[in-house]
Amino acid sequence: MSEKTVTLAHGAGGTQTNELIDSVFKAHFANPMFTGDDAAVLPPISGKIATSTDGFIVSPWKFPGGNIGKLSICGTVNDLSCMGAKPLYLTCAFVIEEGFPMDALEEIAAAMEKTAAEAGVRIVAGDTKVAGRGQCDGVFITTTGIGEIMPQAQTSGTLAKPGDAIIVTGDVGRHGCTILLARDDYGIESDVDSDCAPLWSAVETLYQVTDEIHVIRDATRGGVGTVLYEIAGQSSVGMQIQAASVPVDPRVRGVCGMLGLDPLYLACEGRLVIIAPQQHADAIVSALRSGKYTQNAAIIGTVTAENAGKVIMETEIGAQTILPQPKGELLPRIC
Repeated sequence: MSEKTVTLAHGAGGTQTNELIDSVFKAHFANPMFTGDDAAVLPPISGKIATSTDGFIVSPWKFPGGNIGKLSICGTVNDLSCMGAKPLYLTCAFVIEEGFPMDALEEIAAAMEKTAAEAGVRIVAGDTKVAGRGQCDGVFITTTGIGEIMPQAQTSGTLAKPGDAIIVTGDVGRHGCTILLARDDYGIESDVDSDCAPLWSAVETLYQVTDEIHVIRDATRGGVGTVLYEIAGQSSVGMQIQAASVPVDPRVRGVCGMLGLDPLYLACEGRLVIIAPQQHADAIVSALRSGKYTQNAAIIGTVTAENAGKVIMETEIGAQTILPQPKGELLPRIC
């Protein structure tokens, strides 16, 4: 494409729109089900279907470890995976600001292509709109996913039971810390990179160990701390975690120490919180540690009948404290 930036004409539905679709999106998303018709026609699915929609407005659009394109695939793939659903199809809608660099859009589409291929999901339909300068921040993406739920999978935030183990699939808070540093508001230099990753393979691993998986959640906005409060409220149980057991990358811990932040409340984009019976916990963690994105999986606590709706943390010195309930938004526009 000859133009170096996106123009309003690219969203007008004429020749430039077709050129944009052909040279960027069709070039990266082409597959037998991606057509030029008004809707994708998909084969029937035999089991139960899970579907999820998510919008992505991260700023900056590119960050160490990924970009908004990779994030848009991971976010929806992981939402489906948390329901025990194998991701099959995605649709995507772009809102692009006039003047956005064409090579940047190409980079975003390439990241989506690569991540979708890794996750085993097909992009089957989409939409493109161009907003005037100042009407949006670079590029916004919305993805909708469809997945087939495995017959043995039954997960919900309402199913946590006293005595269950609380497991995280890796170190926490890395994505939120990465975005914070990428904005360069604090002048802190660090090589922290996002944990952004597609996690369907990790969920498959869980069900190879046991079908008794009560809850799976991805710890995105608000991080692990917010997820634990959500599950505690939905299941009317307490959450007891050990600070010393929570994996935190030393770089993230250092940044949080300087800024007075808690890694438990920083976003992840490649981490799951898993609630499962205690008798399966060690085997689950052992299996996860052989995975590409889950090598630092750890048991961080236990579900309790006491302190329903609260998250209690045992500190390194043995004291107990109630974690604060999340309020406001610590890092806006992280996903």
